[in-house]
Amino acid sequence: MPEGVHGIFPVLYQVPIMKINMFRTNQSGIPSVNRINIKNSWLDILFRFIPVRTGSCLIIILISGFHALAADTFTFRADRMSGSRALGRETTILVGNAEVRSDNLLLRADRIEISGDDNQFIECIGNVWGHEEDKNILFYTDRLRYDRTLKIARLEGNSSLEDRENEIVARARFIEYDDENEITVMQISVRLFKDDMVCRSEHAIYYRGEKILDLSGFPVVYKKEDEFRADKIRVDIETDDVIMEGSVSGTIIN
Repeated sequence: MPEGVHGIFPVLYQVPIMKINMFRTNQSGIPSVNRINIKNSWLDILFRFIPVRTGSCLIIILISGFHALAADTFTFRADRMSGSRALGRETTILVGNAEVRSDNLLLRADRIEISGDDNQFIECIGNVWGHEEDKNILFYTDRLRYDRTLKIARLEGNSSLEDRENEIVARARFIEYDDENEITVMQISVRLFKDDMVCRSEHAIYYRGEKILDLSGFPVVYKKEDEFRADKIRVDIETDDVIMEGSVSGTIIN
């Protein structure tokens, strides 16, 4: 059964990793959280409630010191929050202006679901926006799944990845971004834009560290008025050099 904070606040469901066991009443007679007693002493969690006219609240939770993710800091906020402690399916659900920060990655969406041991998995749904701040990479998508341990993000639906450092914009129906290895896999209706170059294919792999783009699945590269086609195309993002393999054809305008 959920533990509730009533009055102008909505019901607050018990979060999988914590237990609220003490409340105090302010001068207006409205219950408010006074102290959070954490089952794991290595956590420090702070709740702040800000009521608005509709009776909803803004919840800010700061979690730090995970034994498995010692270098990571995890925070989240939303208009509403609920949770489940079903065995093997512990989840925290954020709805309305939902926001999650995991170390250097900031995610925003209409709805965010957090699950797994030490909040390993994050699923974002609806108007998803993300920013990898260290590498200045932006995400836009319909749906995103993120593994905090592997640091892999999977974007589904109308998806876009913008690498501002290398001035590249990529669009596809499916994008998988491996943050640690700096490898991005794109599938279905892939489009990549850089300066006056446009690349199209059904499958692409972007090696950010090497600044290399591999295209397959009816790939086409347009450079100004020039056009290049082949079974496989490799593009050097830094020099704009194009290497083609198999059934090569092209049109060059002098």
